[in-house]
Amino acid sequence: MIEGLSQGTSQDIATFRDPAGSLRISGDHVLRTVHPHHAAASLRFLQSDLAKRWTDEGHLIASEVLSAEENQPLLLEHPRIFFPSYPWEWTPGQWVAAGELTLELCGQLLHHGWTLKDATPLNILFDGARPVFVDVLSIEQRDPGSPLWLAYGQFARTFLLPLAAYKYLGWPLAATLNRRDGYEPVDLYPYLSGLERWSAPLRSLVTLPYLLEKKKGGGGAPPKLRQSPEIATEVLERNIKGFGKTLHALQPKGRDSKWSDYPAAADHYSEPERQQKQEFVGRAMQSLRPASVLDIGGNTGQYSRIAASAGARVVAWDTDVASSDRSWRDARAAGLPILPLVADVARPTPAVGWCNTESLPLLERARDRFDCVMMLGILHHLLLADQIPMADVATLLASLTRRASIVEWVPKTDVRYIDLCRGRDELYQHLDEALFQKEFSRYFTIVTREELTNGRVLFLFEKR
Repeated sequence: MIEGLSQGTSQDIATFRDPAGSLRISGDHVLRTVHPHHAAASLRFLQSDLAKRWTDEGHLIASEVLSAEENQPLLLEHPRIFFPSYPWEWTPGQWVAAGELTLELCGQLLHHGWTLKDATPLNILFDGARPVFVDVLSIEQRDPGSPLWLAYGQFARTFLLPLAAYKYLGWPLAATLNRRDGYEPVDLYPYLSGLERWSAPLRSLVTLPYLLEKKKGGGGAPPKLRQSPEIATEVLERNIKGFGKTLHALQPKGRDSKWSDYPAAADHYSEPERQQKQEFVGRAMQSLRPASVLDIGGNTGQYSRIAASAGARVVAWDTDVASSDRSWRDARAAGLPILPLVADVARPTPAVGWCNTESLPLLERARDRFDCVMMLGILHHLLLADQIPMADVATLLASLTRRASIVEWVPKTDVRYIDLCRGRDELYQHLDEALFQKEFSRYFTIVTREELTNGRVLFLFEKR
């Protein structure tokens, strides 16, 4: 699994949990070492038609063989996904898509004599809106006479139960940050109503496993069942289809929020002002032609799509789950290279795990990674709601962009500014456009300044 990252420096990290091998990331180089005992099987899979087809289709990370000497470790190199993300930053739709890919690959593997030895969201990364399976060491030869998928328990804990907790209990998917191996049925059972406990799919996913575990008083090794290879394969195939039905049954219904309809419902913008703002961003993108863009406060992706249409790879952060999920679904449907994440720039995702080294913090992944960073309609939230000093916002922005930034200034007369002040106007008297330009000019020069008729001002900055 791509988990268990031991961090040497911010650009040099390695895995330590998989006994079959290790992974080292150094800059843009992703190097995998497969231990000699597992090398032959891994190489055989990577040379198979199935692996080549998956790679061509973009479902499996590409692998280049650097060294394959007999009785020696197998050395592989993989391309690095532009912006790695973690499940606790994904939208519900992304969780389901990652689960679908896991089951699809597992179902195809079994007909070729292979299986997945583990099934966790941490085996998946998103390349734009598209999930990619990145852990080739999770694929191993299967016992042809066994009808059991031993990784199902992990799939249930790390995919199905978090989605069930989100859909039925409202537990945020981001809470899995501290649950590396997911949830157990006992974690959910006490909080479900009697009707929910005995309704599908919770009956088989939570209630029956909980009652069986309680009756047994403990776990134990899975039973060793033997069947003919044909029957074992048929049973596995049927079960995997059943797991897929459960996954889709847990797919949350689309939820609206006060932000998910913001682009259309924002009454502090007239239609001409919206159009002017879009045209400003469009002109900036055509002028800059950035290869990569970070959209902080990306909402439903309106400006992310403008950047993507100009040829940029886009990562979009927003705190609103419904907005980010809508942005991801639109990007996926249109085939756009946009990765929306549920992330808060004011409270960024921290490093977690053993010695805080098993995952990279959000800002570390983003630092100096983007040609352009957009902050549209977000600065006043940082200044007023989060009370971040103007100088600190400018410093952060300069650390994230290599070339340029697009920032929207919101004046004191703006209705949204007044709302965020909550009657504490005197505390924020010092926040004006003069201070904004002063602090940002420490790192940027103004390329373009354009004022909308509602008083908001759009800036295109170039990094000094």
